[in-house]
Amino acid sequence: MKRAFVALFFVCLVLSSCSDRRSSARAGVESDTAEVAVADSLQTGITDAVMPEGADELFDDFFFNYAASLTQQQERTVFPLPLVKEGATTRITKKQWHMERFFMKEDSYTLIFDSPHQLDLLTDTMVSDVVVERFMDEKNMAEQFFFSRKSGRWMLHEIRYQSLMQNANAQFLKFYHQFASDSLFQHHSLAEQINFSGQDPDDDFSTIDGVITPEFWDGFKPDLPNRILYNIVYGHQDPTSMQKILLLRGIANGWEVELTFKLQKGHWKLTRLST
Repeated sequence: MKRAFVALFFVCLVLSSCSDRRSSARAGVESDTAEVAVADSLQTGITDAVMPEGADELFDDFFFNYAASLTQQQERTVFPLPLVKEGATTRITKKQWHMERFFMKEDSYTLIFDSPHQLDLLTDTMVSDVVVERFMDEKNMAEQFFFSRKSGRWMLHEIRYQSLMQNANAQFLKFYHQFASDSLFQHHSLAEQINFSGQDPDDDFSTIDGVITPEFWDGFKPDLPNRILYNIVYGHQDPTSMQKILLLRGIANGWEVELTFKLQKGHWKLTRLST
């Protein structure tokens, strides 16, 4: 299988191999404690684990523990919790709260960025406000969970519902749903040359770089989630951005795929794939 992969890639373009060890910064965001919490939640459904020391430094470490434990959700949610929908606010009491699994039952989750620089926020310990978004295309709705870190502790303090059209990524989300579900549209949305970077199948510590042309795309394209998408907003997002980076991340298995899209003459085009 490895040899077939390399052979196919050489058909696209002669590749250059480099001995550049992958950075562990983003891969290390989901710490050992977070991964344990994820595994426990998938096996038992609910865990009552204590929040690990230091988990509040990075939102991802906190969030994976929060999503895996009903006890943590009750302790790290400000009750009564405001829920804003269609301009009206109701409040959820602690007794009314049901465990929110977020994307824990999925194989992977998605993140949307406006630039490569924003990816650095994944490991930025100064981030203190984060929004977890769940996009429900069938309902044309986005559910937003607002978290803030105060006195060194991350807390959920509000839930809001908004129309998808009001979301900062509305235009891109509309495009992406068709890109992920319509193979013909997907091929029409590929750049003439797609820059590729991925792990060398024969060397775990090296990467290979090259170019994929549209006729060979089907041999490289990843599985793209489409039913319900998630996003974690670590900072300000620009609705006028002409670039979107879609990051697909596996749940506690280290799998990661990065797709870069650019708006060209009014149409989004896939210009880069990194695995």
